[in-house]
Order: sequence, then C-alpha cells, then structure tokens
Amino acid sequence: MSAAAGTGPQGAISGAGPAALKAGLNVPMITATVMLTSILQTLDNTIANVALPRMQGTLSATQDQMAWVLTSYIVAAAIMTPLAGWLAGRFGRKQLFVFSVIGFTATSALCGLAQSLGQIVLFRFLQGLSGAALMPMSQAVLFDINPPERHGRAMAAWGQAALLGPMLGPVVGGWLTDHYTWRWIFYINLPLGLIALAGVLVYMPKGATRVSRFDFTGFSLLGFALAMLQLFLDRGPTQDWFGSVEIQAEAGAAALSFYLFVVHTATTRDPFLRASLFRDRNYLFGNIFIFVFSMVMFGSLTLVPTMLQELLNYPVFDAGLITAPRGAGILLGMLAVSRLMKYVDSRVLIASGLGVGAVSLWQMTGFSAQMDGRPTLWSSVVQGFGIGFSYVPAATAAFTTLSPLLRNEGTAVFNLSRNIGSSVGIAICQALLTRNRQILHSSLAAHIVPYHLDAHDPAMAAALASSAGRFAIDARVQAQASWVAYVDDYQFMFYLTLALIPMLVLMRRTGGSNEGMQGAPID
Repeated sequence: MSAAAGTGPQGAISGAGPAALKAGLNVPMITATVMLTSILQTLDNTIANVALPRMQGTLSATQDQMAWVLTSYIVAAAIMTPLAGWLAGRFGRKQLFVFSVIGFTATSALCGLAQSLGQIVLFRFLQGLSGAALMPMSQAVLFDINPPERHGRAMAAWGQAALLGPMLGPVVGGWLTDHYTWRWIFYINLPLGLIALAGVLVYMPKGATRVSRFDFTGFSLLGFALAMLQLFLDRGPTQDWFGSVEIQAEAGAAALSFYLFVVHTATTRDPFLRASLFRDRNYLFGNIFIFVFSMVMFGSLTLVPTMLQELLNYPVFDAGLITAPRGAGILLGMLAVSRLMKYVDSRVLIASGLGVGAVSLWQMTGFSAQMDGRPTLWSSVVQGFGIGFSYVPAATAAFTTLSPLLRNEGTAVFNLSRNIGSSVGIAICQALLTRNRQILHSSLAAHIVPYHLDAHDPAMAAALASSAGRFAIDARVQAQASWVAYVDDYQFMFYLTLALIPMLVLMRRTGGSNEGMQGAPID
C-alpha cells in the first residue's frame, strides 16, 4: 500500500508531511513552542545531578538511595518513549502535547514539594512518563510543517533543544542550588511549562487521528526490556556489574524480554512497532549511527565536569561554566551545516563533523594536572562544533526516505535510540574509568620504592614511612592513576568516533541534488 493511500495495517497515521502546510499555520511560533517543550524535557535529564548532595541531606537518604531520583526518571522515559507514536496516532499530536506538558509541569511542582525520598522518586517517575513524548513529537511536527528543502534548518532548531538541554542542565542546576534551594530546579519548570502550554493551545495544529488495535503484549515486552536495561546500566557501576546477582538478573531479564519482543513482532498481525520502519535503509542505519554517536557525545559530556571537580578542584558551578561553551560550538555547527545541506551530500557533512569531533577528543588525550582551563574550554568548543555539524544531517538523512505516515513511530524509536545510546555510553565510560583507575593504581604503586630516599634524604624517607606520609603517597598515586584513566577514556572515544565514518557508506545519498527526496511507500 502506498504512502499516499493514508492507511496501513494499523490505520491512518496523523501527519502528512509537506501537505500539512496551510495558509493559517504559524510556522515560527510552532517551532518556538516545540523547541521550548523539548528543552523542558531534556533539561531535566541532567539538572538534578548536581543537586543530589543537597537533596540527600534534606531527605535523610544515603547516596545509593539518592541515585533512584535519577534512575526513576530515566526508566520512566525509556518505557514511555516508544509508546509516543501510538498515542499521537490515536489521540492526535496536539492532545498528546497538551497532556504531556500539563503532566510534566504538575509533576515538576510535586517534585519540588516532596518531603521524603519515596515521594520524590515517585514524582520523578511520573515526570519521566509525562515528558517522554515531547522530544519525538517535536521532531515529527517540525518535519511536517516544513517542506523537504527546509528539513535541514528544522532539524538544526530541534537539535539545539536536544543537545543544549543536557549541557545547560548542570550549569542551571548548580546556580539554582547555590543561590536558592534544590527545590528550584523543579520549580523553574512551572513558568516554562505554562508558556509552552499556551503555545501548544494557540498555535499547534490538531492533526489527524486513527483507530488502531493496541499491541499490549508487544508494548509490555519492550517496556519491560527497556526498564531492565536502564536499571542494568544505571545500577551496574555501583553494584560491581556482573559480580552482583541484581545486575545478572536485570541483564538476563532485559535480554529475554527483548528476544520475546522480536519474536512477537515478527509473528503478530499488528505489531507495536511495524517492520516497515526498519526496511528503510537510511532510517535503520540512522538509528545505529545516532546510538553510537550518543555514546560518544554523552560519555564525554559526563566525564569532563567530573574530571575538573575531582582532579583540578573546580567547584560544581565553575566546572559547568568552563564546559558551557560547548553549547556555543554546537549552535555554530548547526547553523553552518543547515545552510550547506542543500548543496553537499549529507554523508560528506557527517564525516566532516565526526572528523572535527575526533580532533577535539585527541586534544583531550593531552589533558594533564599542569593545565589551566583553556585546553578544556577550547576542546569543548571544537567538540561542540563537530557535534552540531554532524548531528543535523544525520537526523535529517534518517527521515528523508521514510514515509511521512511513519513519522510518529519513527521519531519515537529514533529518540529511544538516542537515549539508550547515551545511557550505554555513560555506563561504558564510567566502567572503563573505574577499571583502568584500579589497574593503574596497582601498577604505579608497585614502582614506589624508598631506596633512593634513604640515601639522599633520610628525614624525608622517615616522614613518608609514617601513616600521614603513606596516605599522601597513596593520594598522589591515585591522582596520577585517575588522570591516565580519564585520558584512556578520551582515547577510546576518539577511536570510536573514527569508526563511525566508514559506516556512512551504508547510507543512501541525501542532500545536495537529492534534497527534495520523498518518503518511500509503506506496507
């Protein structure tokens, strides 16, 4: 059945791509509205991280218990994201936006009012459920209200919200926590949520709806697999990974549930996610690309601030400020590439952005205890430019050949790939950092011998032999081991970035003379 027919095994899907453009549609205000809703959701992915120590004292919780404040939000968003496409088709995008913004704003207020650990974990879970649809549906809306020749600029606008939110989160969260209380990291969503709701009610088109059967079995299997995977990734660093029975159980449950989901999808008549999505080569490899790309991007985003705080003694807010210029680099990269996409093959642009990103990671392998803030600042700007320059054409290319009738589901799965990729990247970087730090500490400590001190400075040797001296030596060895471990992580991400470039030959040519390419038919 062709895309023009407007029907499929699950009924007609809302959103008609370029055909959705109407004389009364206020494209700039719709764009501003969906960007604001996206920033609301992405900002809360990281804004609570820096406030956890203050929250821990108020709520009388342990550090391990406080991790559930972050985990509950991530798990809820992972479960709800793939459902966003079905909800948008069943109730309409505008209705979904309204419910999502109201729910997200209300649960943000409840998080700020929470008086116990159990309350804030519950409210963060509900906040993650409410906001999960905002990012994928924002992307789908921007594709539909813009003609194909403007998809690059539309994705540049969407990408700013997708990438700048997580980067601004620690800075905004640190400032609010230092100058007010941790509760304001949630209260800040109230005025933003009300403005976003007004924009949705006034400017957002209603969109079509369709009657379709809900594949409860498929959704349950996928949702459970994603929840177990997120718990595995989030809890693994603190539970010694597969040395823990909990982690073994979560990994096994995730693998089994995903296997059953694949079998169910291949055999049922109306699956939760249609196979048509993954028959489009650009979309399939676009998801693989964005998964690995997010591993690199969010892995380095997590490592640099902790390195500055742990090894160079930067305050939380200062560490956020010195890495904030990465956002300026992202903005410049997106603005530049959105104007080149009409004339240059997207694969060339993606490869160029990845090359710039690799240069910044190579710069990071030269970080040392003797440096000031300038190397970090400049490498952040360069990396930001590479991220922006490659992210926009990658996101656009993934949807260029996909039927507009599949955009609701397509954007949901694409954002799920981005979120899972970021979680996997952070988990791998933290695991490598911990492992390499332990190995390097043992290796360096084995070379600490007192013989030359006995001959040249007996007093120093005696001082170092005391308890305080041994503690000082161990602290110095630990610091050196940490530096090398961080550099090893940056080197790993450098090679991973280079490994992405050959993958681009598997994608079809888009951009340049093929910019106006339309979506392919669906089943």
